[in-house]
Amino acid sequence: MTEKTRYSDEELLEFKELILKKLEKAQADFELYRAYVSNREGNDTADTSPTFKVLEEGALTLGKEQAGRMAERQMKFINHLQAALVRIENKTYGVCRVTGKLIPKERLRAVPHATLAIEAKQQDH
Repeated sequence: MTEKTRYSDEELLEFKELILKKLEKAQADFELYRAYVSNREGNDTADTSPTFKVLEEGALTLGKEQAGRMAERQMKFINHLQAALVRIENKTYGVCRVTGKLIPKERLRAVPHATLAIEAKQQDH
């Protein structure tokens, strides 16, 4: 039996849908942090809307500097997810950049932007 070298189009579509959902949430979270940093929301009732719950649960105590760092991290995550979408289009998604073998689906479901299999990642550190 030949070892599989890439995920099928159907499997890639499954990962694409997962990534698009994560990307949508990441972009919404980024906008919340950005709004907090720029204080665009003011102090009206928008602060208590359900979409602001992520900030209400502790993030409101963050200084703007820390919220800015969180926004930066969120943007980095968004960029990684967008790069993963490009790899899906190129049909190279899920292939370890060190070993050339397929990254297990379980890892990709947990970290959809992964480019290293666990073994390669452990060797990297």
